[in-house]
Amino acid sequence: MRLVTPVDAIVLAGGKASRMGGVDKPAIVVGGQSMLDAALAAVAGCARTVVVGPHRPELPPEILQAQEIPAGAGPVAAIAAGLGALAGCEFPAGLIVVLAADMPFLTSAGVDELLAHARESGSDAVFAADASGRPQYLVGVWRRTALTEALKGLDSLVNRPMKALVPVDTAMVALPGVEDCDTPEDVRRARTGAARTAAPLWLDEARDVLRTNISPLPVRDAVLRAARGATLAAPLTAADALPRFDVSAMDGYAVSGDGPWQLRRDIGFAGGERPVGLLDGEAVRIATGAHVPDGTGSVVRDEFVRIDDDGTLYRLPDTPIREDVRRRGEYWLPGDEVAAAGTPVNAALISVAASAEVTTAAVRGPVRARIVMTGDEIRGDGPLHTGQTRDAIGPILPDILSWYGVTVVDRVHLRDSANAFDEVLAAADDCDLLVIVGATGGGAADQLRSALDRTDAAMLLRRLRLRPGGSTVAAQLATGTVVLGLPGNPFAAVATLLSLIAATVEGLTAATAAHPIIGPLVNAAELTAPVARIVPARALPGGGFHGDLRLHTAHLADLLHRDGVVIVPADAEDGAAAEFIPLRG
Repeated sequence: MRLVTPVDAIVLAGGKASRMGGVDKPAIVVGGQSMLDAALAAVAGCARTVVVGPHRPELPPEILQAQEIPAGAGPVAAIAAGLGALAGCEFPAGLIVVLAADMPFLTSAGVDELLAHARESGSDAVFAADASGRPQYLVGVWRRTALTEALKGLDSLVNRPMKALVPVDTAMVALPGVEDCDTPEDVRRARTGAARTAAPLWLDEARDVLRTNISPLPVRDAVLRAARGATLAAPLTAADALPRFDVSAMDGYAVSGDGPWQLRRDIGFAGGERPVGLLDGEAVRIATGAHVPDGTGSVVRDEFVRIDDDGTLYRLPDTPIREDVRRRGEYWLPGDEVAAAGTPVNAALISVAASAEVTTAAVRGPVRARIVMTGDEIRGDGPLHTGQTRDAIGPILPDILSWYGVTVVDRVHLRDSANAFDEVLAAADDCDLLVIVGATGGGAADQLRSALDRTDAAMLLRRLRLRPGGSTVAAQLATGTVVLGLPGNPFAAVATLLSLIAATVEGLTAATAAHPIIGPLVNAAELTAPVARIVPARALPGGGFHGDLRLHTAHLADLLHRDGVVIVPADAEDGAAAEFIPLRG
């Protein structure tokens, strides 16, 4: 935002949000960003900005913070707190933008228009008016002197209406995007409107939306061995030390002192009785994993010693001197964190938990999915009739989903009808994820989008800037179930699922995002387009990938003898870094 003179901003991000059930309203996400972030973006060009409300540690240090007294005392008290926070700044600005953080569509251009009118008119305050002509007193520009005098003129600031603060000399400017979100219905309407007008998202943007905007599954306690595919909801802490006691790291001899040593006749075995303590100059034969006796200074490996006929043990010359004893708690002690929250429950985690003597943990997931195949022309079993096509991907989707820890509860076929999706969406409260293939386009039989609009679904993704896969849609129903609508074309459905399912699961389970496999795409120039593409690819022995130039999307034959798919960046040159998604089956 270009400003002629310095301008300060007060962003109101507190309040009781009583009509929202007491939730943190500024943190509600609409159109891919929180309403507080939208407000901060609208005033990003101001010299100084103060956010009034509960302390928010995530804000950068250059953003001032203040709290109205008492908390929840209303907008007038909040404005006074913001003005007080600005009072100590050098070179105070003559104009102050006052903005409530509940208008997700107000932009910096709208703030610029208010500022221009404030400078031209000379009014004490300029406020926005919505489409109905109603003034929005919490979207305005004030002259600092007028705002200061108006606050001084009030005998009390607590729970005073904004009209008590509004000066006589005001002006109104009609602005788009100043409809506030005071109720859950307002938020739902705003999200639907944002989704309808939103531009298609790039793949990375879509993944970020899925990871951050999906409401995660509830936390539950689970036996870890039976929770593969879930994610730790809290750090996993060790119940016992590892090792639990000092153990030999090698087959060899536990010794005490510098040597040579007199070898005793007893032997220490892993799982057996611990040998009695060693005296200086003694040695005892010991196996890997055995509890070393008291007095052990080190373990000398078998290959590093010789033994005389009289039982004297010598270290061979020029052999390295090593301890080869794993001390109690060398890896972790009771109470140590062995895995962070967000770690997937996989084979490695289950093994670590067993080593730490932990059998249960708080987790989210695993994700339970229902697969919905759509279209009157699709047939799974039995002979094909005129106009029918074999379901070539429904049988393999459970396998692909299992690669990402998703359990498929069932697979159903949905006929093309006006209300079929309403019934499917209404009955989705017994699963966490609906994977719907087909009906995502704009044709007469493509009913998914209109069905989602009839629900209280929060739209996450309307379209994807990816070829194939542009018609992909994603939403979260009021029940918490996520809907992932894939194109009906076989390769487009599988490729899009591979590109989005990891982020979807991460959103549902609050898992830490997995690291993508990135490498050079040797023939990127012949594959690239103005938008990203996804094509079958081979991993090259020397590193990097080679993508297929020709692609048939009506079947999966192009995936035969391929290692996976590669995301071709837009306008890429040969050797460009590209993401590779392996086929695991």
